[in-house]
Amino acid sequence: MGFELACALSDVPTDEAIGVTVGAFDVAVARAGDEVFALQDLCSHAAVALSEGEVEDCTIECWLHGSRFDLRTGKPSSFPATEPVATFPVEVRDDGVYIDTTTTLNGVRPT
Repeated sequence: MGFELACALSDVPTDEAIGVTVGAFDVAVARAGDEVFALQDLCSHAAVALSEGEVEDCTIECWLHGSRFDLRTGKPSSFPATEPVATFPVEVRDDGVYIDTTTTLNGVRPT
């Protein structure tokens, strides 16, 4: 399958995230400064959408219980989450954000 168009770059405000569906997965597309990241849009602790949380210092916060996840690695940096979330390869082409959900960058299997 490879990279699929997920959204327009202009749809993702700087230091925010949006939720999209790519292939069979809900994905949070986040911008931290000039960088774009993609991770499974599902908190590993409470199974709620991470895309609804705040993006700060290359992390995203789960709005329900406050767990933070590193956008680069998917690893939690605060409790109550202890398990990482899947992170996906991203390519930005012109104004398009393309994501490959057939592989993960951190080896975590998306659910």
